[in-house]
Amino acid sequence: MQDGLNFFSKITPKKTLNAANVLGSYYVSKWTKKPVQWGMPMSVSIEPTTACNLRCPECPSGLRQFTRETGNLKEDFFKTTIDQLADHLLYLTFYFQGEPYINPKFLEMVNYASCKGIYTATSTNAHFLNEENAKKTVESGLDRLIISIDGTTQQTYESYRIGGELEKVIEGTKNIIKWKKKLKSKTPHVIFQFLVVRPNEHQIEDVKKLGKELGVDEVKFKTAQIYDHENGNDLIPTIEKYSRYRKNGNGKYAIKNQMLNHCWKLWHSCVITWDGLVVPCCFDKDATHRLGDLKERNFKEIWFNGNYARFRSAVLKSRKEIDICKNCSEGTKVWT
Repeated sequence: MQDGLNFFSKITPKKTLNAANVLGSYYVSKWTKKPVQWGMPMSVSIEPTTACNLRCPECPSGLRQFTRETGNLKEDFFKTTIDQLADHLLYLTFYFQGEPYINPKFLEMVNYASCKGIYTATSTNAHFLNEENAKKTVESGLDRLIISIDGTTQQTYESYRIGGELEKVIEGTKNIIKWKKKLKSKTPHVIFQFLVVRPNEHQIEDVKKLGKELGVDEVKFKTAQIYDHENGNDLIPTIEKYSRYRKNGNGKYAIKNQMLNHCWKLWHSCVITWDGLVVPCCFDKDATHRLGDLKERNFKEIWFNGNYARFRSAVLKSRKEIDICKNCSEGTKVWT
């Protein structure tokens, strides 16, 4: 309840009008099969860094498989970008690839966006939430902190979070909760996010209990995107509710959702990489579909340019032919 009230407190008449324009243009595009865009993005993901301390098996950052360069978002560049977006932006995700806290200026950038009246969220593996960083996180004005905790024992946790230490995750969580109380802060809203895979699915109830014991605000369960899923994979859960994939009659696995020829994400949001590339969504992890470069043009020019129109048109025509859409379980519904 408190998190929702906090989010709605950041809504302004200008942001409301922009949201109505975005929603209207999405439905007109969906019905006519012709891309139109009347508003600026309501939600943006900005990548603080591509570096990570862990080596998770389904993560290009963890596997060191990027063809694009590794680096950290620069504070001055971030401020310039946010200044272009702030009047219309409702939600800012400080995450794409990598571990955000590796960027030494991360919390300063969170504070800048927070002071602009933007709802801010990030996702972390919590290995850097020492006393100092936990205190600075609460003071930064961060609204939502998602902590990835994919196991309640070290053995289970490290089977996916390779190189990670569960004790550090628990300690970091305790530090955040402690500083929220000390500073009498209602933020950040702390979420335990449990990525359900076969090795940890037996600990679903355990993580609920652990979250309650530590005092987190929510425990959420996320389905795993698995690249090599067609012939089955040891990470695909046996509990169908938590799997993005189902076995077909031919014994092959396929993603559950229909490949519908529309995508809400392309109208209301985008991703900006640490070095200023604008890409369609979080499924373009290697930034192969580059719709513009903020080092060369301002955001508004990119958002309304021909590259964006052509990509939206391609989605409206045949989404299944776009590589990053083939393993996508998101984007087709409004407000997902």
